[in-house]
Amino acid sequence: MREKLEERLSRFEELEAKLVDPEVLGHPQQLAQVAREHGSLSRLALKYRNFKKVVDEITGVNEMAQSTDPDEREMAEAELPGLKQQREDIWEELLDMTVGGDDANRDRCVMEIRAGIGGDEAALFARNLYEMYKKHAERRKWKCEVLHASPTELGGFKEVTLAFKGNGVYRELQYESGGHRVQRVPQTEAKGRIHTSAATVAVLPEPEDVEINLRPEDYRKDIYHASGPGGQHVNKTASAVRLTHLETGVTVAMQDETSQHKNLAKALRVLKSRLYEQKKQEEHDRRADERKTLVGSGDRSQRIRTYNFPENRLTDHRINATLYKLDQIIAGDVQPITDMLIDHDREELRNSMGGFD
Repeated sequence: MREKLEERLSRFEELEAKLVDPEVLGHPQQLAQVAREHGSLSRLALKYRNFKKVVDEITGVNEMAQSTDPDEREMAEAELPGLKQQREDIWEELLDMTVGGDDANRDRCVMEIRAGIGGDEAALFARNLYEMYKKHAERRKWKCEVLHASPTELGGFKEVTLAFKGNGVYRELQYESGGHRVQRVPQTEAKGRIHTSAATVAVLPEPEDVEINLRPEDYRKDIYHASGPGGQHVNKTASAVRLTHLETGVTVAMQDETSQHKNLAKALRVLKSRLYEQKKQEEHDRRADERKTLVGSGDRSQRIRTYNFPENRLTDHRINATLYKLDQIIAGDVQPITDMLIDHDREELRNSMGGFD
């Protein structure tokens, strides 16, 4: 972890130099990219720079404490406790700033919810998750926007894509990525048998435009007629948009708006988020051991949680936590489990960072 902080500070100082480089100043687009990256690193880098300054001061005071001069020794012994406390306080602040990974401080993200095994019941569960996150967003005063929805005839969702905006939104919602399993008696079940079905959730940080340089020549755009459940046409104009990123093959389709322009704008937002997530995953794979014990890995294939309705029980398998208030959680009170996951990450980070003398 300390190596990572050193890397961040080194990159920040490199960007500081570029901000006064005449060659960079002469190219507005390059300057904007440098300024944006510099701004995103500044809070953490400046805090770590301050931490290192205090550590150097402690080293100097420790040397004074070995002096043959009794006045110097007394002065050092008086200063040392305050400096050590300052070091601990800054370290805790660094810990909080680092929990949740590189994108923790982003205020925008995209969430994709897809029905898994279980047919109509899985689609209804996907809708339950959608409503749960929407209500949670209302509690947290986050803005929630539906980018795309593929409803079923029974009122469920085959898939639904949401965009969230607000303070701490990605830091918290990233822990929802993974497989969600539900155990309950479906309304259509005459014999009262418990069925198991599933849905997957993927939470992607929404990048700034300068972070993902997506040009029209980088993707193929197909226009087609939108259709709804059962295949009937929603409108007679060709307004639905499908984008295919040529290099990676990543595909995004949007048809919710009657305007082709609006569907294109939404599709571009989701495509950029998926490409950014793919880029992040490639970097993560190159550092395979990093964050291996942390719970916020976002692996969609991993079953992270079970929702047992008959027992009113929610179990998060990553941290072995069980709460017997599923009714409250599914109604939007997601915060208790989120806090437990963040606390777990914080403790793992603290252990990986090590202590002080």
